[in-house]
Amino acid sequence: MGEKFLMKGNEALGEAAILAGCRNFFGYPITPQTELAAYMAKKLPKVGGVFLQAESEVAAINMVYGASAAGKRVMTSSSSPGVSLKSEGMSYLAGSDLPALIVNVQRGGPGLGGIQPAQSDYFQATHGPGHGDFRLLVFAPSTVQEVVDMVFLAFEKADEYRMPSMILADGILGQMMEPVEFPESAHVKTFEKPWATNGMQGKRKKNIVNSLYLQPDELERENFKRFERYQKICDTEQRWEEFMLDDAEVVVVAYGASARIAKNAIRAAREKGIRAGLVRPITLWPFPEKILREKAKTAKAFVSVELSMGQMINDIRLAIECTKPVYLCNRVGGMVMTPDEIEAVIVKAQGGAK
Repeated sequence: MGEKFLMKGNEALGEAAILAGCRNFFGYPITPQTELAAYMAKKLPKVGGVFLQAESEVAAINMVYGASAAGKRVMTSSSSPGVSLKSEGMSYLAGSDLPALIVNVQRGGPGLGGIQPAQSDYFQATHGPGHGDFRLLVFAPSTVQEVVDMVFLAFEKADEYRMPSMILADGILGQMMEPVEFPESAHVKTFEKPWATNGMQGKRKKNIVNSLYLQPDELERENFKRFERYQKICDTEQRWEEFMLDDAEVVVVAYGASARIAKNAIRAAREKGIRAGLVRPITLWPFPEKILREKAKTAKAFVSVELSMGQMINDIRLAIECTKPVYLCNRVGGMVMTPDEIEAVIVKAQGGAK
């Protein structure tokens, strides 16, 4: 085992990004992710990188577009309302087939809401991150160590598929401290970028990065090609964790910090004789439909645990084609559920399952 460091989630994320080869960060401060930007401001200049606090979130995401077009590993971070301001730029990144990492350390909403943790940006991340037909790769860590690991993965997959990645965390993971171990730089996977606008050097024709297609048939072809790539991602990149799932009659689905609480509730339900288990989505897009569809063959009911008014629950219903009842356990506005609250919904699901 390598050396471990006790670090806050936001700072561990920044260190992982630097180790993964990110040398360009453009952002704007907002709670509860400001420590990430502050860490990058302190560390990036020491490794020859560029940190720039933009005049706005809109400016920051367009700086990300420029750096990515030049072939650089680049990232930005924000929290809920700030990510909304970046949504146009995310669509431009996707429309230009540019890789980048966007981090959302979620807070309560809507509007300015509050600075406490939430998971109410699920819809935004997985279904509507901007205008037009496009997707983001969305990763949902549940520990600070997983935050670190997912930074490497998110950069790698963004480059591999030429599309933006998002790490969807929350105020709990951003602010909590846990021991973490960082991979060695030898484990960093990089990709050639022959499409980058980094100077012809007399060796090739000029590259053009663009998302504007004035001819509708050309734009249609580009969208169809992009969605062929998305289908490949759905087929090969679904990731999840299973916990006490083998014989589960009540399947709990929870991601991020909520999944940690759900595990305690599942243990308590097992002590009462209820066969409960957990599917923890690691990728929110592509959503882990395969395992849910498989478990729907034997489970009596499902429980969606989320810090929102019920957003992921719709993807669970779609994945299982509404063949089994799906119950909701939720808190919102910065409130966090207890294991007892989740256990109560598990008991209800067991009793009400048909």
